[in-house]
Amino acid sequence: DIKGQDDIVSKVKAFVEQKNMPHLMFSGPAGVGKSSLSIVVAKKLFGDSWGQNFLELNASDSRGIDTVRNQVKDFARTRAIGDVPFKIIFLDEADALTREAQQALRRTMENYTKTTRFILSCNWSSKIVDPIQSRCAVFKFKPLKKEDISVITEKISKEEGLVIDEKAKLALFEVSNGDCRRLENIMQSCAAL
Repeated sequence: DIKGQDDIVSKVKAFVEQKNMPHLMFSGPAGVGKSSLSIVVAKKLFGDSWGQNFLELNASDSRGIDTVRNQVKDFARTRAIGDVPFKIIFLDEADALTREAQQALRRTMENYTKTTRFILSCNWSSKIVDPIQSRCAVFKFKPLKKEDISVITEKISKEEGLVIDEKAKLALFEVSNGDCRRLENIMQSCAAL
């Protein structure tokens, strides 16, 4: 169901099928599928036990070194449940981490690579220090194209029983600017009115 990122999805799908993956970095604008793909990876890898094997943190909420030292390390040092030999820590908005926290994260990535894989999501990969970038497979997400936004618009309108004319669909694409989250929020607001 991830739209507009076919090349990235096919590569990440191969990692899931092998039940092995490097640390991943998903870079790109908001609302293009970075967080969704991270959760899909965990659900496909771990099945019903995905919740116990997946830690999601928003780095903009907890940007300091203590978060990396405490929450991340505590989760990283324990073994995974099930037949996949690692757990996943998903750090959303990783570009908000302080430089000190990024250095601590780099050491954690090195020390716990047998038991934990990291998925870092960021808007700007340039704000992530080089030693972390070099330890990740970096994927650059792009804003969704008109066709992708159109497919999502059609799906939502069908499921929600909405009637949207062609001018409105064009307006939705232009206003959303390739951001699926923005598209959904605008559609929900318009439908409520």
